[in-house]
Amino acid sequence: MFIADFPDVKFVEPWTSSYDERLTSLVQGRRRIAYFYERPDTSTFRYRVLNPVLALNADDNYDVSAAWFDLDDLDRDMRFLEMADALVLCRTRYNKKIAQLIATARRYAVPVFFDCDDLVFDPDRLHLVLDSLNENQDDEEAWERWFAYVGRLGATLRLCDGIVTTNRYLADRALEFMPNLKVSVVPNYLNPAQQHYSSQLVEAKQRSQWRRDDKIHIGYFSGSPTHVRDFAIPLPAILRLMERDPRIVLRVVGFGAFGNEFDRFGDRVERIPLLDFMSLQRVIAEVEINIAPLQENQFTNCKSELKYFEAAICGSLTLASPTFTFSNSIENGVTGFIVPSYDWDSALRNAINIIEDMSKYAVIARAAMSAVEHRYGWDKQASIIVDAILS
Repeated sequence: MFIADFPDVKFVEPWTSSYDERLTSLVQGRRRIAYFYERPDTSTFRYRVLNPVLALNADDNYDVSAAWFDLDDLDRDMRFLEMADALVLCRTRYNKKIAQLIATARRYAVPVFFDCDDLVFDPDRLHLVLDSLNENQDDEEAWERWFAYVGRLGATLRLCDGIVTTNRYLADRALEFMPNLKVSVVPNYLNPAQQHYSSQLVEAKQRSQWRRDDKIHIGYFSGSPTHVRDFAIPLPAILRLMERDPRIVLRVVGFGAFGNEFDRFGDRVERIPLLDFMSLQRVIAEVEINIAPLQENQFTNCKSELKYFEAAICGSLTLASPTFTFSNSIENGVTGFIVPSYDWDSALRNAINIIEDMSKYAVIARAAMSAVEHRYGWDKQASIIVDAILS
């Protein structure tokens, strides 16, 4: 594990602004984008709504302003539509209020976009979704819940003028669902505060000359109990490695993705509960190896590359499955490693060899951090968003 004088961070929820404050924010620019999400949360809302709002409002090159709104705001009024040049509905389920929202946007001639970061709008692919998420397909309640969820998202999408997705693969699946849809890609990317704090973590590593203790930490930052089948891919190789090498410690943050397979290793398995997105960066920065395994199918190929860039930005090495986005974001052997499902044993051995020569590790870590800052930095996204929504 890396040992450095890591700075502490105090997490402040960035979504506590009032409705009037957000209205004021919306009208600051000549062109204006209103984002809508059912209710703020720490996952999709942050990546697909809050981060774009922050990126647009901080960029002076386009005279574009943005603000977010939610279901509670609709109980108040829809004044924001009078001020908006575009409305983006992020992963929003159809209901009466949403139908009224879209109808009002039409009345004001405001184009409406659907934003989605997962293959969860097409009921024809529901078998694949449930299988990938390890849902019990004999459970009628699971079918009721998921069919309602996916069907309502699809119903909202069908009323929109276009869709914004996180990658080209997901955009192509949207075109299969609605062949004449306008599609655009805006990747997930780093939050401004998250990126700034991560740079401080890397600076601390560099000041300490990448100092470590006598353990090697493998980090799995799942965050969700739906990744059981994903973690099953490297699981046998990790077990074999821990049997063979007493230095290895497995760190799992979020919901555990395994049973009692690791009980025999005692305190060599660290289970950390869900963290806020700032504190998570420090926990990632401490590990030498970040693993991002995914099954290889249409559902997982639609996933974004955030598990890579959130580790790379704080100087930790990523081993990832060869999905569409990982293969297109990681330069194998230069900024991380792409690992086929059959090759986790050798990939982990190779990573350990690199760790034992920290000069090699530092070269890869710096290359990955530089690549991520250029491609996923919060201050590099405004033009992409403007092209996708206001072009």
